[in-house]
Amino acid sequence: MPVDQHLFVLFLLTTLVAMVSPGPDMLFVLGCGIRGGARAGLLATAGVATSEVVHITLAAAGLSAFFAAAPTAFTALRIVGAAYLVHLGVQAIRHRGQDRPEAAGATGMSGRRAYLRGLLTNLVNPKMVTFTIAFLPQFVDPGLGRVWLQFMILGAVFVALEFLVDGTVGLFAGRIGSWLGRRRTARRRLDVATGGVFIGLGVRLAAER
Repeated sequence: MPVDQHLFVLFLLTTLVAMVSPGPDMLFVLGCGIRGGARAGLLATAGVATSEVVHITLAAAGLSAFFAAAPTAFTALRIVGAAYLVHLGVQAIRHRGQDRPEAAGATGMSGRRAYLRGLLTNLVNPKMVTFTIAFLPQFVDPGLGRVWLQFMILGAVFVALEFLVDGTVGLFAGRIGSWLGRRRTARRRLDVATGGVFIGLGVRLAAER
């Protein structure tokens, strides 16, 4: 396997916890599904996933070349990325259970509009670029070589999980929307769990290797 198996398992667990916690992408897809039906919800997910493919491809190409030219830069990027993950964890806990304003504006829309809006909104979102650069390298081991391939494998899994989780939300948007609206306590617990995972991951990865 071209990726470190221990890091890969950690990547799967962390990504799943992050995916199931209601964030801007999930709430955007939820809004599209509620107002435009299951098809709009699925196409909104496809738009978000497409933009993530672009982010991951650019990150893989740029960072692979960067690591090859300056191997010691990986350590610096890992520490900075770990600090950013801790920051995300703290923010998730501080704002637990709150509605994210980024998800607003998904008023009645066609499937085509849902796809394009999901694509463009995520594509030009600097937070997504920062997250991609901070998150994926934490699970890449330059010692195994073929850094670009490790990036692409992790990216493909990330996008697949994104589509699985958010696609399910889009498909069952009405029921999930009602559940989230009534279960503020559950949302708070999910945010705390996600924040705790990010903080723990950031501290752990900054300290090792």
